[in-house]
Amino acid sequence: MLPVKEIQERSDRHPKPADIKFQYGTAGFRTLGKTLDSVLFRVGVLAALRSKKLGGKTIGVMVTASHNPEPDNGVKLVDPRGEMLESSWEAHATAFANAPNSVAFIAAVDELVKATKIDLSIPARVVYARDTRPTSPQLAAALKDGLEAIKADYRDAGVTTTPVLHYLVRTINTKGTKDSYGEDTEEGYLTKLSDAFKKLLAGKPTPPPLLIDCANGVGALMAERFKAYLGGIFNINLVNADLHTPGALNNSCGADFVKVNQKLPPSITLQPGQRACSLDGDADRLMYYYADERGQFHMLDGDKITTLVASYIVELVKASGLDEQIKVGVVQTAYANGSSTKYLSGRLPVKCVPTGVKHLHHAAEQYDIGVYFEANGHGTVIFSPAAQELISSHKPSTALTNLRNIIDVINQTVGDALSDAFLVETVLAHKSFSGVEWDSMYCDLPNRLVKVVVSDRNAFKTEDAERRLVSPPGLQARVDELVRKYEGGRSFVRPSGTEDVVRVYAEAATRAEADELAFRVAGLVYDEAGGDLSKRPKEFL
Repeated sequence: MLPVKEIQERSDRHPKPADIKFQYGTAGFRTLGKTLDSVLFRVGVLAALRSKKLGGKTIGVMVTASHNPEPDNGVKLVDPRGEMLESSWEAHATAFANAPNSVAFIAAVDELVKATKIDLSIPARVVYARDTRPTSPQLAAALKDGLEAIKADYRDAGVTTTPVLHYLVRTINTKGTKDSYGEDTEEGYLTKLSDAFKKLLAGKPTPPPLLIDCANGVGALMAERFKAYLGGIFNINLVNADLHTPGALNNSCGADFVKVNQKLPPSITLQPGQRACSLDGDADRLMYYYADERGQFHMLDGDKITTLVASYIVELVKASGLDEQIKVGVVQTAYANGSSTKYLSGRLPVKCVPTGVKHLHHAAEQYDIGVYFEANGHGTVIFSPAAQELISSHKPSTALTNLRNIIDVINQTVGDALSDAFLVETVLAHKSFSGVEWDSMYCDLPNRLVKVVVSDRNAFKTEDAERRLVSPPGLQARVDELVRKYEGGRSFVRPSGTEDVVRVYAEAATRAEADELAFRVAGLVYDEAGGDLSKRPKEFL
């Protein structure tokens, strides 16, 4: 039986704000932290029901707003293998969050139980964690209240990174099985990744220390803990690791700042030849960069990481004598730089999918080894069970041993900035690359991303993995007409999944042309959406 009285009484302590409509998207719920109390309580109930629906498997809940500004917060659910919540349940999450009061919320719970035939007698198990935002402790308490209301068994993993929470969900659910993914503790995570990384660097010259910008977020805690596990084989120096100054999180630092502004965080100075990387606020995105001999900044984004990692894995598979049995493939979105797509397409299969981790992750699972990194630095590598079996049972060789350790250094559940940094450092050490050699694998086309504020993003509909507009009618033809005027030109328009804006991406042969194309297309979109002429941004052409 559903403990209706208990749920209703506790729900009354977490009233829904009357004027807000919540939406569960790719990143879960994400908005101003102070408005999310009722959402977290209800997510606690939802996570327990999801667990019951899946036979008592442990579900994860992460309280974070990733790269968003510090006043924001959010929450997302993690399914048993450490993957995103099944998309059909996103609508249930949205319905729960928007029930106007406790009575309507109980009715929504009842409806879900009946519609999905949940056996309420099955125990529910949930593990949850939070980042370092000031609103996170209070939101985690509301979540716990929801879990207790529905009598779920829960484990509080405390303050940790999003990738660690995903790792814990997978390890808890595979414990004691042939698919065991490691020890279900933070120490288990630190040990697994660092041991594999140390084996991969053994016998190689010690790389220069890596400077890591921690975005003043929870990644600083994890990076600091890794130091003790890495010993002297690899040194990391942390900057932007301040977890106490109000307003510091993601402020003029972190992976998103570097990618959007295409420049160094003001707090960092690089010597000529020095490389560094930035994490985002919950450590699931990674952006690399280096200074050339003139001290000039060069960014190495998710596309550059894909190219480096995929090329190296293809070499290892070939050297292991497994290239006939194991196929490596790459998954990208429309935001991938055209030069990276061209470079990779000449070497291995490349698939383009709509934006959003769930689309990339799912497509990567279709390959024996699937590599995906969004241009924003979120990504990982997925090895199919059959590929892992082959790699573990094939006749040993140096290349094969390296492949086995690569599997352990990678967090296959989700993008993991620190795990991905170790992967990048492995490839750089094995190929004796500096940032310069890595960057010269291909040359990025200049590009520009522009946000256009619109009254209704739902008026914009796309097809072909979000590369072409089908609505408003006729707009795509006008975009095509503009694109044809620029050498190497490409542009697409897509509605944001999280806010009332439309994003315009453009690339062309020169920086000036990429900017001009982006602002011309942005102007088209603004006018098409009926934008106020008196407020039309002056850069829109």
